[in-house]
Amino acid sequence: QVQLVESGGGLVQPGGSLRLSCAASGSIFSIYDMAWYRQAPGKQRDLVAGITRAGSINYADSVKGRFTISRDNAKNTVYLQMNSLKPEDTAVYYCNADIVSVTGRGTNNHDYWGQGTQVTVSS
Repeated sequence: QVQLVESGGGLVQPGGSLRLSCAASGSIFSIYDMAWYRQAPGKQRDLVAGITRAGSINYADSVKGRFTISRDNAKNTVYLQMNSLKPEDTAVYYCNADIVSVTGRGTNNHDYWGQGTQVTVSS
């Protein structure tokens, strides 16, 4: 079984910072793309930032210059450093990863999601 476990969410004032972490665990052979998505109440889930295994990165326009995605391949972990937070960044943040896992029959490629972590930006 493969799991993604997020941490680091919480309540922060506008202009503040938070760092999210997402660790993958289980019978992992390899992890390809990793990403952070967010979903605000009543809205669709949108991509915030993504990073390939080689380190290529893309960001949503709304977070460019404020958020930084990174990953530690040795720890199977992806991070999201969020600075200059705004009330409109309030959402549940989800980790996503494209993971090749080891099964009894070889390997299996599957897209996994974390359980989500709440980020609230409010004074």
